Amino acid sequence: MIKDKNIGDALDDFLADQGLLEATEEQAIKEILADQVREAMEKEGLTKVAMARRMNTSRRALDRLLDPTHPGVTLHTMLSAASAVGRRLRIELV
Repeated sequence: MIKDKNIGDALDDFLADQGLLEATEEQAIKEILADQVREAMEKEGLTKVAMARRMNTSRRALDRLLDPTHPGVTLHTMLSAASAVGRRLRIELV
């Protein structure tokens, strides 16, 4: 099997040409974050109600965070979720 070390670049170029790269990356980041929060909640044995209480927010706000298709998740909500499960949120430019 031949491995192309630049295949990711080709996909990024294709998505950029189609005007989809930014939206695709945003969706992927939201899905990863939602999965990480869910996993941390499971590890801690937290229900959505208990998690929302730890975050000092509503269950509805937590549901928005856990829904990667919801566009309006704030940085504050992400930081609160990380803190509620004893984690830190790290965001970096690459």
